Amino acid sequence: MTVTLIYLDPDSKLNLQSQIRQKLVEAILAGTYAAGSKLPSSRKLAEQLGVARNTVVLAYEQLIEEGFLESRQRSGIFVNEHILAGRVGFHGKPSGKAILDPRWSKRIRLKTRTGTQFHWPANWQRYPYPFIDGHFDSSLYPATQWREASRLALGTRIIDEGEGEEGHADYPALLEEIRTKMLPRRGITARADEILITLGGQNAHYLLARLLVDHTTTVAMEEPGNPVVRQLLDQAGAQTIHCPVDEHGMVVNSRLNDAQVIYVTPSHQIPTAVTMPNQRRRALLRQATTHDQLIIEDDLEHENNYLGQPHPALRGMDRENRVVYLSALPKVLAPGLRIGFIVAAPELIRQARRLRQVVIGRPSMITQTTAAFFLSLGHYDAFMARLHKTMGQRWEALRQALNHYMRDIEVELPTQGGTALWVQCPAEIDVKNLVTEAAKRGILLEPDSHYYSDRQHPRSYFRLGVTSIPEQNIREGINQLTRLIREMCTDQIPHMDRNDPALLNAGQLLEAMRGATIMIRTFYSDPCTIELHEDGKMTGRSGHADEDCDTGKWWLEGNVWCRQWKHWGYGDISKLQVTLDGDHIRWWRPGGRLVDAGILHRKKC
Repeated sequence: MTVTLIYLDPDSKLNLQSQIRQKLVEAILAGTYAAGSKLPSSRKLAEQLGVARNTVVLAYEQLIEEGFLESRQRSGIFVNEHILAGRVGFHGKPSGKAILDPRWSKRIRLKTRTGTQFHWPANWQRYPYPFIDGHFDSSLYPATQWREASRLALGTRIIDEGEGEEGHADYPALLEEIRTKMLPRRGITARADEILITLGGQNAHYLLARLLVDHTTTVAMEEPGNPVVRQLLDQAGAQTIHCPVDEHGMVVNSRLNDAQVIYVTPSHQIPTAVTMPNQRRRALLRQATTHDQLIIEDDLEHENNYLGQPHPALRGMDRENRVVYLSALPKVLAPGLRIGFIVAAPELIRQARRLRQVVIGRPSMITQTTAAFFLSLGHYDAFMARLHKTMGQRWEALRQALNHYMRDIEVELPTQGGTALWVQCPAEIDVKNLVTEAAKRGILLEPDSHYYSDRQHPRSYFRLGVTSIPEQNIREGINQLTRLIREMCTDQIPHMDRNDPALLNAGQLLEAMRGATIMIRTFYSDPCTIELHEDGKMTGRSGHADEDCDTGKWWLEGNVWCRQWKHWGYGDISKLQVTLDGDHIRWWRPGGRLVDAGILHRKKC
């Protein structure tokens, strides 16, 4: 039954019955009393309003007569389910754009802007190919383990500690688990007074922005970079230096000299996902020492490298207490779980705790206790191992699919791991149009525009994530995306000329390919060498250290060259026509588009 407080104005020119009718009609039209909902009885509403019951009865009767209400025998009074039918644009709330009252506009001191943050469809789970980074499909959620930790937490007597000058203290057991279980994985040692629990990563960003930045501060950050942090810096009035990103992350050069604070994402740079190597990290720390700068290290992405070992966090390499480290428990752990933390000098942690207390208070002790049990019971380590394996398989599946279907495109900034790839599409395609058209085919991509400070400058990148898409859907999703891209730039894709004098026939193919070595580049810019043995076998080595190898076979069918790898290319048979111009070799779909190109080295006689 719907119960809404109705205020009757004693100074109103309307009588009580009319006021009741007016308030009820307003509530029905505003959706406060939803269609089909039950109203309080005339006796209860009369008691609530302090009026005679007959006054309410008369108001109800008139609204029934006008079609707003209906009386159901032995059930009560209900809002007519059809009263709002035919009202254009009615959705239970006022339609149209709300206009801010000028009185409020003058009184609001901080004018926040929504920016250009990209938003995924609310029903993204229904799309067959959601290449979304940061959203997680339900199969990854450790339901049983989290339920056990939650049950134990609910049975724990939580003692409220530290309500003095320092504000509410965090749950000691969770601090200890973070200090001894999570931080050592990143090469960080810390005391309990150097750790603050936050309400997720964004709360940590906010606290640091308020404590370390104002209109007199110059902050250096990556370009492209985290749009949320850029917006916080803008609200604080900071001067921002936008530093370029290369294959090793933020470029460390003289552009950083004028900054007091450097914000960086070294584990997996946002949004390119490249990892900063140790040499660059040491250079950044030297930069901070030389120019007396602070570094905010954002490690929300949790470094996961699949082609090498993870690097220690900057905080773990820091010997001067210049690095402020922020991270969080993975969002996949539970919908709505927001447990982040800051690791920094005790002086900063003390001030951050006071500010947190003023802004949001202490994060839920039940949630903190649950997280502590989840860590202490070993569930976190086991979960992270499973997550690392699953994400590694999906990441490799994405790389394999891109390398198989998008050979005419190349990743400009190759990564060693993480959960996303930063892909450059053909220059003639508008990325926003690509994202729109892809969504119509069930493919969700993230455009590049909101990651840049100069939003007017045209870009041609999009981001593919693997946290939300099952591994078995990745190949077909990339296949469908590749078809769309080719449809959108048909005139720009090279096609074979059947009269090309460089087109090899069967005899020329055999002479050129037997015993030859072909050098190509993979989609993700790694070198790849293919040896074609005279007995029809193939050996392939890919990567800077030949870390990815495969074997296969090759043969001829007339003027068509055929090959089949054991693992590469999904083990499919490829039938291709070949052109050779000097040492430059190209493979074509028979009579169709270009597939790949490389350098051919013939066997020396």
